[in-house]
Amino acid sequence: MLKSQKSQEYLVRLQNQAIIDSMRLYNSLTKEIDEFKPASQIVGLYTCGPTVYDYVTIGNWRTYILGDIVYRALKYNGLEVNYVMNLTDVGHLTGDNLGDADTGEDRMEKAKKREGKGAWQIAQFYIDDFLSSYEDLNLLPPNTFARATEHISEQIDLIKKLEEKGLTYNIDDGVYFDTIAFEAKGYKYGELSNLDKIKAGARVEFNQQKKNPRDFALWKFSPKDEKRDMEWESPWGTGFPGWHIECSAMSMKYLGEQFDIHVGGEDLKSTHHPNEIAQSEGATDKSPFVKCWMHGAFLQVDGGKMGKSLGNAYSLHDIVEKRFSPMALRYFYFSSHYRSSLNFTWEALEASQNAYNRLLVHIENLGEESGSTDSNYLKSFNDFIGNDLEVSRALALLWDLLKDDSIGDSVKLATVAEFDKVLGLDLIETSRKNKNQQLPKEVEDLASKRHLAREDKDWVLSDSLRQDIEKLGYEVKDLPNGDQMIRKNN
Repeated sequence: MLKSQKSQEYLVRLQNQAIIDSMRLYNSLTKEIDEFKPASQIVGLYTCGPTVYDYVTIGNWRTYILGDIVYRALKYNGLEVNYVMNLTDVGHLTGDNLGDADTGEDRMEKAKKREGKGAWQIAQFYIDDFLSSYEDLNLLPPNTFARATEHISEQIDLIKKLEEKGLTYNIDDGVYFDTIAFEAKGYKYGELSNLDKIKAGARVEFNQQKKNPRDFALWKFSPKDEKRDMEWESPWGTGFPGWHIECSAMSMKYLGEQFDIHVGGEDLKSTHHPNEIAQSEGATDKSPFVKCWMHGAFLQVDGGKMGKSLGNAYSLHDIVEKRFSPMALRYFYFSSHYRSSLNFTWEALEASQNAYNRLLVHIENLGEESGSTDSNYLKSFNDFIGNDLEVSRALALLWDLLKDDSIGDSVKLATVAEFDKVLGLDLIETSRKNKNQQLPKEVEDLASKRHLAREDKDWVLSDSLRQDIEKLGYEVKDLPNGDQMIRKNN
């Protein structure tokens, strides 16, 4: 886009007050809400993406929605953003669940045994699935999806730099980062977490060859008695990169040796992100590696921990199979601030689905004509988003807007469209599709009969007619005002 066009767009948005006066974000590094000031004209943004050995869980999706909201909010504020997300298809070991990411089995190799396919096939299958679900949840695509196996040379080069600076050592199973040597250079290790308090053997058996329990693998050697699907030659021997090195190598390739914002789940504060900082700053002698670190809180399920072994690590496929919309899940995430724990239940998701459907009905009734935006509501919305992404309050404000009888429909429609640039709930397009949807006469007749049955409180007949409608491929939602909303079940 030409600079003059960008300037014109900025002026139009300024006239509509669709500019956040001050963006404030909670920084895990400073442990405060800091005013965000980009280092350059282009904001560098990186989100830790999925390990592609299985379907992405709804816990992971909460993190990726956070990355999307950050991206949308920055763009909404007129900033140009270079957004990168990694795809981990090698090096993430199962020991990460036990507190030591350098132990256990490579997740891709484990999936290979589970599914009887090659590791490369598994990676491609789950990458394709992730990208499909990513689109279903209406996440904006980043500038770059960086796949770890496509950046092996960059990771080897980064390890070489660390070796040249005396920050590595070799043991039987790989090349390791030396945290004591790093601190001897005046750096502080583990600022994002309490890694300096970790005791050897606290959660896993200590590797006796490591100089310090905090040290971590940069390059792992392939087992001598096993041929891996994913392994490469390196100056240190045949093997594969450690989990942490990929994010440093790829983020610095696309965003530079220092950039603005790094997003991830709060579980990454303990080891992954501190290790990223150490190896990046150790290689470049530049600090800080990232100005602002943002971490989303865990998602609980039925008040407890979520996990594949517990059978409750639901994917988006599980959501859709139960006839919920992906947008209902996105709406559900907005019911709590991203730094607050959120409890998933099927009842809570159903409430979000009903709320989202009611939202669409309100917007359908606004008509097609869009006018100017309402400056007061827009200012309040901008204040909420600018104050560490208070999306739940912004969503409540959206409801207030729709129920405000003092504002005309065309103004409401235009203001909703502005809100949705950040919320990403696809409100305008979906409501128009729903409004233009023509129900088959057979479905309309059944719906009319069901409406009369409900008025007569004949619940048995009502349920029977609902089942008849669903057999024809349509979903029925009962609204609080007594109306029925019928949508084609996609």
